[in-house]
Amino acid sequence: MTGEQSANAFASSGPIVLIGAGNMGGALLTGWLKNGVPGSSVIVVDPNPAEAMRKMIADAGANHVNEVPKGVKAGVLFIAVKPQLMDAVLPPFKPLVGETTVVVSIAAGKTLSALETHLGKAAMVRAMPNTPAMVGRGVTGAFANARVSDRQRQLVQNLLKVSGPVEWVPGETDIDSVTAVSGSGPAYVFYLVECMAEAGRKLGLQADLAMRLARETVAGAGELLHQSPDDASRLRQNVTSPGGTTAAALGVLMAEDGMQPLFDAALEAARKRAQELAG
Repeated sequence: MTGEQSANAFASSGPIVLIGAGNMGGALLTGWLKNGVPGSSVIVVDPNPAEAMRKMIADAGANHVNEVPKGVKAGVLFIAVKPQLMDAVLPPFKPLVGETTVVVSIAAGKTLSALETHLGKAAMVRAMPNTPAMVGRGVTGAFANARVSDRQRQLVQNLLKVSGPVEWVPGETDIDSVTAVSGSGPAYVFYLVECMAEAGRKLGLQADLAMRLARETVAGAGELLHQSPDDASRLRQNVTSPGGTTAAALGVLMAEDGMQPLFDAALEAARKRAQELAG
């Protein structure tokens, strides 16, 4: 893709206004700038970004402001603030929302209806990325309301996919399930590493060695899953020799009271909590 084609992929009817340049907002901004978004087309609103983020914004020629910019109609208003701060933060941004603006929120648990309360009726997308976005290996679930045009949807797709694949869901309530699976999912994997390491320690390994083995095993398995055309079940079967050590372990993990019912209950709890947060 040429520089001109890359810029066109992110062209909008006004500036991209990013509210919040913390972990997720900063990760997306980094991806935008690396993938051809002109810094001059981005306004970052954050009263206290990290020093490294402040420098990156300046080096890219992006605009950094501490308060709501005046006299601006956003092409994309991208909301990357914590859900508990949105009710206080969003109302002053309503003047930035025009007829051609698309609003994108990555705040967990905040519905499009809640956004409309502060910003009015507009084209809106509710998205749920996950923390591997910080290393360009995230995945994002997204839902667009009926006001989002095909062009706006493609623009949002381009902005979100800088951190990994984007999966569009047909209903807003599906975002709660996305949150349970992939939004919260990295924590489940990190806890798996903890459990594997602790089990290895109990088998007699030094704790630091057990942690290194568990960490690199999960990281490597994830990369194999990423690169292989085979699905997860096929990759599992490839590792499992009949009557071998892996089969013995899987006999426990795949028992009726093994991992599947635990994950069923865990993800249901996560989805229920997401619904509660949404009100």
